[in-house]
Amino acid sequence: MEQINISKLYLLVKDFFKNDTTGHDWWHVYRVTKLALFIGANENANLAIVEPAALVHDCDDWKLQGNENHSNAKSFLESVGYNKQQINAIIDIVEQVSYKGAGVDTTPKSLEAMVVQDADRIDAIGAIGIARAFAYGGSKSRPMYLPEVKPQLHQSFNEYKSSKSHTINHFYEKLLLLKDRLNTPTAQRIAKERHNFMVNFLEQFFNEWNFEQ
Repeated sequence: MEQINISKLYLLVKDFFKNDTTGHDWWHVYRVTKLALFIGANENANLAIVEPAALVHDCDDWKLQGNENHSNAKSFLESVGYNKQQINAIIDIVEQVSYKGAGVDTTPKSLEAMVVQDADRIDAIGAIGIARAFAYGGSKSRPMYLPEVKPQLHQSFNEYKSSKSHTINHFYEKLLLLKDRLNTPTAQRIAKERHNFMVNFLEQFFNEWNFEQ
């Protein structure tokens, strides 16, 4: 049986995302993987499956490549030595990671999927989450803020996926909701400070927008 070369998987994914400017770049993947390994170790998850799932979790993301059959992730995993059963288990985790709207239940079915989902969501909040939100909005030519366009709590994935709202609304439609939708105690502890940082940022943003001194 071919030996798994996880180091090669790191290199393949790093090269795949080298030109990304949406906030879903290699460094996002790297941070999510390190967070997932940390959370997984604290929660006694199977790190042998957590690590590759974290590495390939965005390789076919609907916001980016949009490959519903996960062809990129499957190709990378197979090329570094994972067998079909292992690949199916990893892709099963990847399919449970994404946020799909405020009214959509995306609670994962396994501890390993909970860990990777939590790691991805933690990287969406705090200072880095703020930076990534505006990077993504800019990459999609979305306005920073339009006071007359109010946030919506989407009740279906199609509603959420088709939304073209401004970046500030994204905080109310997703980012501020993530703290209370984390699965593991370890992730919940990490999220508190990052969540509070976003709350303070938005307060400052609106003070400056409205010129309140």
